[in-house]
Amino acid sequence: MQSIFMDKGKKPGEAELKTALSKTFPYWKTLEEFTLKAEPSAKGDWHFSGPKYGWSYRISDKKRVIIYLLPRDKFFKCAFVFGGKAYDAVMASDVSNEIKNELKAAKPYAEGRGIRLEVKSKTILKDLKMLVKIKVAN
Repeated sequence: MQSIFMDKGKKPGEAELKTALSKTFPYWKTLEEFTLKAEPSAKGDWHFSGPKYGWSYRISDKKRVIIYLLPRDKFFKCAFVFGGKAYDAVMASDVSNEIKNELKAAKPYAEGRGIRLEVKSKTILKDLKMLVKIKVAN
């Protein structure tokens, strides 16, 4: 599934994002603000990944991307890549078994294991915040 924003010439603004995400927009803002507080040196920026994928929002520190926020129609996805230490920390944490199983099943690459999680309700926010904390700490 691709971004709801596909026009390379038009970087999404807050008004477009709010309209596109509808009821999930506050969850996006919650995660964005939480991540920026968890890593004060981090900055958020829109990135166009090509005509096949469209626009995504990345929050990065100086070394790496902490979280990817991927806008969809009336919801969004969060994506993370966890290296070895962070993977072990997730497995030892209180995040849901569903997320742990998805991470365990993810193909390992040199940079780590990646997962994408749909955000359609606020019930997943607690786990996502824990994943952000783990990513920042590792």
